[in-house]
Amino acid sequence: MSKVKKEWNIVGHKKIFFGVSIAIMLIGVIFNIIFGVSLDINFKGGTMIRYSFQGELDEEALRASIDGQLDEDFELTFSTGDPAVQTDEEGNPVLDEQGNEVMVPTGEAILTMTEAMSMETQEALDAALEEGYADNRMTKITSNSLPPSMGQQFFIKCIVAIVLASAFLLIYVALRFRKIGGLSAGVMSLIALLHDVLVAYFVFVIFRIPLDENFVAVVLSILGYSLNATIVIYDRIRENRRIMSSDATIGEIVNTSINQSMTRSVNTSLCTFIAIAVVAVLALVYNLSSIVSFALPMMLGVVSGCYSSTFIAGPLWVCWKERKGAKEKKSGKKAKA
Repeated sequence: MSKVKKEWNIVGHKKIFFGVSIAIMLIGVIFNIIFGVSLDINFKGGTMIRYSFQGELDEEALRASIDGQLDEDFELTFSTGDPAVQTDEEGNPVLDEQGNEVMVPTGEAILTMTEAMSMETQEALDAALEEGYADNRMTKITSNSLPPSMGQQFFIKCIVAIVLASAFLLIYVALRFRKIGGLSAGVMSLIALLHDVLVAYFVFVIFRIPLDENFVAVVLSILGYSLNATIVIYDRIRENRRIMSSDATIGEIVNTSINQSMTRSVNTSLCTFIAIAVVAVLALVYNLSSIVSFALPMMLGVVSGCYSSTFIAGPLWVCWKERKGAKEKKSGKKAKA
């Protein structure tokens, strides 16, 4: 005799899942109020130049040297790196009396400005620092300079891209599932997607990661990933409406459909999470901040996408349908009266 698989009453406990999401949103808002959000150079404009150096460095002397080259205000921050082999002017390793390579401390100096810096000024500054700090092997690693107006335009275009993507996804769901109330299903899926976008945003806020083009990449990836999981559930709802008993309520149909799709959604999310986690760990080990700023929000976004597709979109749609049915029933009774 085959055993009947027990179903989780997800729709019946929807208030718990809604409460968890609301709590997460409130925590994110609190962190946003406390820490605020910082924008990357690409979004707000300005200048950021990173220099690497070896050995001990007089930070105040370096600030004075840069101040002599620039007319605008600037900010200079320092970070330490792993020790490196000391080299001579020809690039050969320096050896001690025992013949061992001499290790020296390394670090980075990060110059930031609110205004864009011309190429002529950058070249003059680079030449002055490389010559004045030749013993420290001062070398420019990266530079990024953008007028504030262009940064704002780029930020607006990214927001427009996210809004358009959300609108097209809503239209797609509304057309594909029009037999089960496609527009309402699309609206509920869009609310679930907004939930995931906010989670990704709060990850940037909590971990103090500046919003950059990686944020847009994370959001667009999560939109597609989360919607795909939601569509799988809607497909099951459409099929179960046809094959289940006519006495089954919309809540029972949706609950059954979510249970049937849950294993697939969890397994897919788990595999994706593990793959991105490996990338994040390697990026942390090799200090690849640009990859970390994508992988970390994406990891939590995958978890949020699985959660919202399973516990938010379907139960929300049930609330919509039940409230609509109650209004129609109430209006019908008034008409008979």
